[in-house]
Amino acid sequence: MLLGKHVINTMAAPLELYCWKGGWGLPSVNIESLTVLAYAKFAGAPLKIHKIANPWRSPTGSLPALKTHGEGSLSQPNKIIIHLRKQKYNADYDLSAKEGADSLAFISLLEEKLLPALIYTLWVDPKNYVDVTRRWYGENVPFPLNFFLPSRMQGQQLERLRLVRGNSRLEPGEELEKELYRDALECMNLLSQRLASQKFFFGDSPSSLDAYVFGHLALLLKVKLPNGKLQQHLKSIDNLSQFCSDILTLYFPNDGRETPGSKISTQPHSNDFDNEPNKRRNQVLSVLVALGAMLSYALLTGILSIQQVHPQGALGSSKGHGAGTHDEDEEEEVE
Repeated sequence: MLLGKHVINTMAAPLELYCWKGGWGLPSVNIESLTVLAYAKFAGAPLKIHKIANPWRSPTGSLPALKTHGEGSLSQPNKIIIHLRKQKYNADYDLSAKEGADSLAFISLLEEKLLPALIYTLWVDPKNYVDVTRRWYGENVPFPLNFFLPSRMQGQQLERLRLVRGNSRLEPGEELEKELYRDALECMNLLSQRLASQKFFFGDSPSSLDAYVFGHLALLLKVKLPNGKLQQHLKSIDNLSQFCSDILTLYFPNDGRETPGSKISTQPHSNDFDNEPNKRRNQVLSVLVALGAMLSYALLTGILSIQQVHPQGALGSSKGHGAGTHDEDEEEEVE
């Protein structure tokens, strides 16, 4: 039976979504996870949600990831949303052809103009990264991954920024920041004009565009950033700020926290990965990574040191030197 935007199918088992856990009053701390969570809510998709802080426990090794019935696992928001539409959970069911085209245009604008600035402010800006981003991941990612995963993710985000901007030699700096923030402010202003006084971008019901806008703006709105230039501009735009707050109130009233009787779990059940073909590989990798991380930590903190022994007749001193530098220790430090 067709009910508005989706078909209710009580016989099918719910799909499983793995996403980054929540923080700062949000159901997730990750842009892509927020987008998928919002779309699933809007479309009425009955998902079993696993909110975790270890991407290696995802069936794809990344987050968000959707575990499907018969089509493997999907890890990109657009692919996840397309699959949900195939299952008749379509938040764009009521959109006209023109509205559908407008939606695609604005989503492209978000990814071209706003996303690079968000990556920069959360992952590249030194003050924001050290005081907020690295701190959260260092405190929430399980040991020993928390020693190196935040730095690895920062490197991946910088490469992503270079890819989005089409410049493999792009380097952080004041000039780049101004350029990115100028594009982001223009994008937010256009979104504000399009939303106007409406509740959602196409009227009284949310669509995929609303999910993407929420996913990109909610984190910027809620996180307390030391360098908040971009954040201050968003907070000055009343309708966009209210838009994010309304979605949180209407669709995530518990701020992503687990409630009695819900299908949300903060950790997968012990048998969630029993049937995954790469389970053995993941176990071996986890052990190797744990050993490597502990050895690196010991070297960096001076618990262990590497000494080079020179022949007695050689020039120079034969004193041993620690393997790590102060900068490396700062990069891996969990505050």
